[in-house]
Amino acid sequence: MSKASDLSDFPKISSEAWKQKIQFGLKGEDYNQNLLWESLEGIHVKPFYHFDEVKKSDLYFSKFSDEWKIVDTFFVKNEKLARKYILKSIESGTTGIRIQANEPFDIEKTFSGFPFEEVTVFCQFSFFDLAFAERLIHFFKLKKAHFFLNLDPIGRLINDGNWFENETKDFNNLKRLFSAYPDQKCLGIDAVGYQQAGANIVEQLAFAMAHLNEYFNLFSNSLPTVVSIQFAVGSNYFFEIAKLRAFRVLYALLATEYGLPETCHLFAVPTLRNKTIYDYNVNMLRTTTECMSAVLGTADAACNLPYDALFHKENEFGHRIARNQLLILKNESFFDAVSNPADGSYYIESITKQLAEKALVLFKEIEKSGGLIKRLKDSTIQKRIAESHQKEQALYDAHREVLVGTTKYTNPEDHMVGNLELFPFLKTKPRKTLIKPLIPKRIAESVEQERLSFEE
Repeated sequence: MSKASDLSDFPKISSEAWKQKIQFGLKGEDYNQNLLWESLEGIHVKPFYHFDEVKKSDLYFSKFSDEWKIVDTFFVKNEKLARKYILKSIESGTTGIRIQANEPFDIEKTFSGFPFEEVTVFCQFSFFDLAFAERLIHFFKLKKAHFFLNLDPIGRLINDGNWFENETKDFNNLKRLFSAYPDQKCLGIDAVGYQQAGANIVEQLAFAMAHLNEYFNLFSNSLPTVVSIQFAVGSNYFFEIAKLRAFRVLYALLATEYGLPETCHLFAVPTLRNKTIYDYNVNMLRTTTECMSAVLGTADAACNLPYDALFHKENEFGHRIARNQLLILKNESFFDAVSNPADGSYYIESITKQLAEKALVLFKEIEKSGGLIKRLKDSTIQKRIAESHQKEQALYDAHREVLVGTTKYTNPEDHMVGNLELFPFLKTKPRKTLIKPLIPKRIAESVEQERLSFEE
């Protein structure tokens, strides 16, 4: 029979003692200059972290669920075809389906034979039809479905430049739904656009908070009890874990002020920002680590991105690879076996705390200056994000940051001219908008365009 280990002979070593030991090993070299680096958010990352630097009580948050959903995305234009692929995906292990559409569709036909008791439905529509939304809610309630309607007029304004119809009508329609269906998950904040336009992590958190607070201010007496927030996850592995954890801390803080439950639902997707058309298989590695960050960061649902989504039309192979990446994380790597798996990591807890604190300061600045919508209308938010994008882009242009296979370790035999089914670059279409929308910006675009020009 094994005995408990007696560690009393091993005294606790303070962080100061560890630092002195490291400085001794540096043999006169400067500790700060050689071992510390500064993130895009202005956080100085140290070579080690210690228990005496993190207070557990500082990081309290509540998770929506201990089980995270594996989500696959389908666009509904042909209901019969969409239903076929949806059911096939569910048979292959998907536990959540995200439905995208540009117009109302036949609900009964699309969801015929759908296992509502097993699979959650997430909606993401580019339109807001009140009558259709009500029909959808009635249908899902009848089926006792788990669903998120995810309506977000402000998100529409941010990403498109215009409201669905106009500010007054959009908010009135939303209020009608909140009042008629207070127990339904109608509100969903789309914070993906901030990240994909170039916002750093502190900005993403602060803007998502300000975005959310616009609704809290407008509908404080009729808000749904559960709000879903969608984030894009980037390649800074530990910082992205900390980002989602920090948002839970911030959400609990804000929700408490309005007398709301301090639990929110987090939906995570890999970013498009660092994806490439050259050496495209590396995209699988990128999305794998990004999905890992999402799950370890306590996301309630993870929706992966096919490795070829930039340049290939939707195809079964790309979807299968993306789905299998999540299945491996869940069923073979056991990422669902532990609740809040990053708990106890001094490094992650430290940057979680710093991100939350910095984001809270920025959030208060936005609110003091009139709130998110006002700052969007005067382009303050857009200008700040553009500056952050340029700052990060400059690091890649100077090769201080690397996109493997694209900005470094390129394969000269890799040709893409004849392999582009979709146009992978920024498209411009001049039109009148109320505000300047946030445009997704990929880091590799200029490099890829230059390489393609030499191929032609």
